Amino acid sequence: MPRNNGSNRQSSDLRDFSGVLLLVGAGKMGAALLEGWLRLGLGASRVAVIEPEPSPQILALAQRGLKLNPHLSALAPIDAVMLAVKPQAAPLAMAPLVPVIGAATLVVSIMAGRTLQFLSGALRGAGALVRAMPNTPAAIGRGITVAVPLKASPAQRELAQRLLSATGAVEWIEDETLMDAVTAVSGSGPAYVFLLAEALAQAGVAAGLPAGLAQRLARATVAGSGELLHRSTLSPESLRENVTSPGGTTAAALAVLMGEDGLAPLLRSAVAAATARSRALAG
Repeated sequence: MPRNNGSNRQSSDLRDFSGVLLLVGAGKMGAALLEGWLRLGLGASRVAVIEPEPSPQILALAQRGLKLNPHLSALAPIDAVMLAVKPQAAPLAMAPLVPVIGAATLVVSIMAGRTLQFLSGALRGAGALVRAMPNTPAAIGRGITVAVPLKASPAQRELAQRLLSATGAVEWIEDETLMDAVTAVSGSGPAYVFLLAEALAQAGVAAGLPAGLAQRLARATVAGSGELLHRSTLSPESLRENVTSPGGTTAAALAVLMGEDGLAPLLRSAVAAATARSRALAG
């Protein structure tokens, strides 16, 4: 069963982290994590980054003590590694890590589809492992990540929690097979929401609204409703019912959206397709 264990409470800071943290891959998600760590008080001198095409922001941090593309042997012992490269780059990126990862090293992977078995094999069984799936709202600190551990001590799990919560909420599971459904719901989920805003704007144009106005209305409605859902203690069902007057305009629209061929069955089919694809990609 999924467990929270207080995971929705963002970690207060990382100021007391005194080890060496290696970030492998500083693309969009890796950079978002790094930004979150620094915001929570992690010193730049505690971080090493392996990134062949560093951004101007990463280059600026290197002037503040961040170690950019160092010789890995000079970092040992490494306390934690965050793998944030594209899944197809995993074998090439992980091979140089084997000599510098020991039993006390925590390895956290946010590579989609790369299983704990793959990670363990690529690293020759060394180190504690955590496989995690974040999503793109991590870029603004409002993401959600689901994580599953292997051979991680309580202290290592707590460190993984702190590192991952820098970009939003964290949920822990024990059954790795759930990660395919996690990928389909929260990993791919932002695209579904963006599609909703896109389709709502198109529907507004079809109803006669100017395109620019329809886009602004759809964008603000989706964003505002999401923020209301975030802040409210009410369930999505209750919030929906609060907008719906019997016999009114919302009820007329929901009769279509909640019909036999409406939104719910479409989303079930979409999530099932994404889950199946995730399983296929993981092999």
